[in-house]
Amino acid sequence: MANTSTRTLRLLSLLQTHKYWPGTELADRLGVSPRTLRRDVDRLRDLGYPVEAQRGVDGGYQLAAGAALPPLMVDDDEAVALVIGLQVAMQGMVEGVAESSVRALAKVVQVMPPRLRRRVEAIRAMTVPADWGGRSDPGPDPAALTTVALACRDSERLRFTYTAADSRHSERHVEPHRLVALGRRWYLVAFDLTRHDWRSFRIDRLTAPVGDGSRFRPRELPTTDAAEFVRAGVDRISRPYRIEVLVEAPAEAVRERIGRWATVEAVAPGRCRVSMTTDSLDWPTMALGSLEAEFRVLEPPELIAQIRDWSERFGRALAGPADGSAGLPA
Repeated sequence: MANTSTRTLRLLSLLQTHKYWPGTELADRLGVSPRTLRRDVDRLRDLGYPVEAQRGVDGGYQLAAGAALPPLMVDDDEAVALVIGLQVAMQGMVEGVAESSVRALAKVVQVMPPRLRRRVEAIRAMTVPADWGGRSDPGPDPAALTTVALACRDSERLRFTYTAADSRHSERHVEPHRLVALGRRWYLVAFDLTRHDWRSFRIDRLTAPVGDGSRFRPRELPTTDAAEFVRAGVDRISRPYRIEVLVEAPAEAVRERIGRWATVEAVAPGRCRVSMTTDSLDWPTMALGSLEAEFRVLEPPELIAQIRDWSERFGRALAGPADGSAGLPA
């Protein structure tokens, strides 16, 4: 059996991974008796961690929100800064950390007292995000995203209002499976209990999610993983442009750069085919330029025309005087 300090840290970690642990199962995971488990829980309470206990045959423990953040973690200002930073990261501003940011955010919010949550919301409400002047889609509500993440983790059924692409509203009751970050959007993969089938839901179109308190046994997803399920659904949506490009670079190198948003297939050593569907040609043009490789557009003609137009404008920019005064007002 591990020493008391190590075991106490292990207990805290387990309490953070599930909303509720039956006492017998938790004791088995730690390799201790129920009596020793109770003493370890008391040690966590002495340190300031709000552990709630439910008595009875099916009794157990869960980590609850307290009046203050537990000690030996972070202070109030650091906690607020941490949540704000995680909210920014989960919106895809930093490549590769969005999904882990949601998991970390869910852990912090779980024990954050209401007064700090209000500070976080006030800062977010009074902050205007900067963009590059292009079309800006609304990001997901961090509170909704956190609620969904916790429901996925705890296998708890969810209810919410969903707005479809045609603006129709519907009430949904689902068994949440996984969250998937695709491009700059978040999707919930869940089994729809009303339609009796698997569905993916855009989080930014999801309103007022709330767990109904009932647990479920997770079903088997009909695809290899949740990301594949979302990709298949997105591909079925009609979009104006279907992109096909031959790139003179190894498939692996191209996949590392834009593989999250496109399908990359090797066609020969040092050559690959890039395919994607999109409702705007601006991002594919910038993505292809970022590959630092020769490429040839197979379709659509509109993409060829846009690249030609950009090329001519860049050429005119380089043709001016070295002092950059051409075309500027006196």
